Amino acid sequence: MPAPEPTPPRSSLPEAAAHFGAYVLADAAARARDITAATGGPPGAPVLPAPSADVPAPSAGLERVLRGPTGLGTAGLRLTLPEEPPAPAPAQGTPIPGLYHHPVPEPDPVRVEEVSRRIKSWALDEVSLYPDDWEEEFDGFSVGRYMVGCHPDAPTVDHLMIATRLMVAENAVDDCYCEDHGGSPIGLGERLLLAHTALDPLHTTREYQPEWAKSLHSDAPRRAYRSAMEYFAQTASASQTDRFRHDMARLHMGYLAEAAWAQQDHVPEVWEYLAMRQFNNFRPCPTITDTVGGYELPADLHAQPAMQKVIALAGNATTIVNDLYSYTKELDAPGRHLNLPVVIAEREGLSDRDAYLKSVEVHNDLMHDFETEAAALAADCPVPSVQRFLRGVAAWVDGNHHWHQTNTYRYSLPDFW
Repeated sequence: MPAPEPTPPRSSLPEAAAHFGAYVLADAAARARDITAATGGPPGAPVLPAPSADVPAPSAGLERVLRGPTGLGTAGLRLTLPEEPPAPAPAQGTPIPGLYHHPVPEPDPVRVEEVSRRIKSWALDEVSLYPDDWEEEFDGFSVGRYMVGCHPDAPTVDHLMIATRLMVAENAVDDCYCEDHGGSPIGLGERLLLAHTALDPLHTTREYQPEWAKSLHSDAPRRAYRSAMEYFAQTASASQTDRFRHDMARLHMGYLAEAAWAQQDHVPEVWEYLAMRQFNNFRPCPTITDTVGGYELPADLHAQPAMQKVIALAGNATTIVNDLYSYTKELDAPGRHLNLPVVIAEREGLSDRDAYLKSVEVHNDLMHDFETEAAALAADCPVPSVQRFLRGVAAWVDGNHHWHQTNTYRYSLPDFW
């Protein structure tokens, strides 16, 4: 007889929303009704309440309030599909057949150029991130296109640089400690722990503090972490900063699980692999979408189980996108790289093609769950910062796919169709 399912915990979202004051929600509801009447919205359709102090009041166009930011690259900021599909990206790269995704316009080229210029200057001049023979690979990563596409509501290039430095630093840790450039599972725990102190400072005695501070400059990953975190903390609140540290600890724990399997030459069960991928994934990137957007999702709303589920699903779906687009790249690399198609093929006895196609289905299920949960949360918690944060996470999901699809320097698709 199967064990009974545990009773789902009761959501405290209404209480969390009420924390901001019943008058805020009452006023938002009244304004939402006015907006619906003014724009002729369908009866019963969810509407975005009027902004509170953390979101600037609209100066023109009620439609913008309902839809979120507009302009180049902002199509992904809608939780529901627009009536008119967004303009497709230029014909660069091929989307995976059958993969559920939303096309987005090409990121703003002016911002891309400026972010690309600044991030390369930071990498070379401020943190000495890589030697000369890595320059082509750094340029081919196209991190400027990546971050501009994932954060279309960033108010300034300075805000975009917050995310871009952190993305580059995280990749330096992955490459240098775990994978491509001298990485190894052996001793990874020590390296990650010491690098994490660049994000979460060590508080020790006066005798030993200088040695720790000196260690933060000892290798490229720690230099990058330290610098990127300093820039982030200058803009982020204390709560946002601690939130990011927490998600980076999750990421590092996922790295360690994968490293343990590599040392044991072990292929996990599919569900075990997906559990690892919920930690070793992109989660730290969309979780800072409010900081990059120039506002804050309050801590008690970010911590709600429903919000955590939405963020987790977004991270899981976007990480499987990486598994799928990097599949041939990893097959060509030395050693065995675990990704979802490889694990499904091994554990479920499927051909490489069938395992890959099943992985596409897993991604699509995660994407549908993400959109369902995000829409439900938006309806249950009509607080402006929640609405905007959910739009920002959706934009990150769409921008992440667009970058993977169009980055033909790094990725190509297998011949399975």
